[in-house]
Amino acid sequence: MMLYRHGDVLLRKIASLPVGAEKRVGATLAHGELTGHSHRIQQSHAVQLWVNGSELFLEVKEPTATLVHEEHRAIELLQGLYRVWRQREYRPEAYVEVAD
Repeated sequence: MMLYRHGDVLLRKIASLPVGAEKRVGATLAHGELTGHSHRIQQSHAVQLWVNGSELFLEVKEPTATLVHEEHRAIELLQGLYRVWRQREYRPEAYVEVAD
């Protein structure tokens, strides 16, 4: 199992998309609410985002694609499918996504 950590974003390589996943426009995996920075794929033409309910998936259609963010070292992702998670933190009222 291959995992990639990119700040508050975690990616895991998967074998297939879940049934019912729908295409989403763009190449941004997570927006930074505080800084305005975002975790995004540099070559937007090389990827397709998918959603299934609240779950996000990334399909790298070219041999590689580069995950970038202004505060983190770039990561080269190989062709394939990935599940994407945002880091969450516990608060007594609920779990919330970490704001970048």
